[in-house]
Amino acid sequence: MDFYKRAMELNEETIAHRRYLHEHAEVGLDLPMAREYIINKLTEYGLEPKRCGYGVTATLGKGEKTLLLRADMDALPMPEESGEPFACPTKEQAHACGHDFHAAMLLTAAKMLKENEDMLRGRVKFMFQPAEETFEGSINMIENGILDGVDAALAFHVAPGKLSIGMFMYNCGGVMMNSVDGFRITIQGKGGHGAYPNLSVDPIHTAVQIYGALEGLIAREADPEKTCVLTVGKFQAGNAANIIPDTAELEGTLRTNDKAARELLIRRITEVAEGIASLNGAKATVTRLSAVPPLVCDAALTEKMAGFMKEAGIPNTIGYPGMQANASEDFANVAERVPSTLMYISAGFPDERGAYSAHNPKVRFNEEVCPVGAAAYVHCAVRWTEDNA
Repeated sequence: MDFYKRAMELNEETIAHRRYLHEHAEVGLDLPMAREYIINKLTEYGLEPKRCGYGVTATLGKGEKTLLLRADMDALPMPEESGEPFACPTKEQAHACGHDFHAAMLLTAAKMLKENEDMLRGRVKFMFQPAEETFEGSINMIENGILDGVDAALAFHVAPGKLSIGMFMYNCGGVMMNSVDGFRITIQGKGGHGAYPNLSVDPIHTAVQIYGALEGLIAREADPEKTCVLTVGKFQAGNAANIIPDTAELEGTLRTNDKAARELLIRRITEVAEGIASLNGAKATVTRLSAVPPLVCDAALTEKMAGFMKEAGIPNTIGYPGMQANASEDFANVAERVPSTLMYISAGFPDERGAYSAHNPKVRFNEEVCPVGAAAYVHCAVRWTEDNA
């Protein structure tokens, strides 16, 4: 069956899903508007959705083997400057990573798979996941049983930029995306008058030294043959120019593609923060905010899925193996437990609309990707159940 043709017939519906989710962007674990919308649409399509932790799931088909199709649906806590008429009006949330596309395409795929349920030689389970950006969503759904009975998993992620529609990028067995360990360092000092720093313990002074030492960990302790990226994206302290505050706070992420480097640097972040704080008469507390392993896709499954993509009849399909990225994906928690594949599919523009990358407030995504993703989900699911009947 030509699933791309059917996806094109449903394209306006898929775009409507995407624009609703985009305009009603939500962040974190609890996404009540997105969750209700997805439950209502799945019910309308004849499925029986249910809550799974903070996410949504549904299952169709029959047989012994089950393929999981996953889409995240959370946005980022940032303003939107895309200029789209359906931009999120809050100025505080933005779908600047394309998760609105993922959920919209999987909704249409669910409708198409329900229409063709008799073609399935196995079971397909849907995973609509919150909190990918905070690396909490997949673990929340795993703890609530999303992987029960699952034999393999597939996910797509749209890619903006100056990329032509039809490209798909994957990695057969190597580290595709880095681990991510989020951390918060809270420095407790002793506040006081800015004119008498000798009577205080300045947590800002301590925090600046810790920041510099964290940079030194990458420069002097990380193996230069491995990918190790440490970023402090949040530094907060004080609220007046003439007051030394009691506390300062740093938040950041460590990303690496190597287990040994990850273990070393996680330990050293704590040792460095606590040691420098002690030397300054302050106290540092390190809190781990996230712990996601590197994303390693199953080689055999990925080869199969790449083959299915090439035979799906999607126009201008071009596969690019060997993709690697410094960014992280909490789909890695799924891939660590069951054979899994994640593919990036191009959703860019060849002109100035493709000038911005994901997580930029001006980023724009090409809606021509909608039937590509929906058809690919369906074709890969049908073919996987045929091969695993």
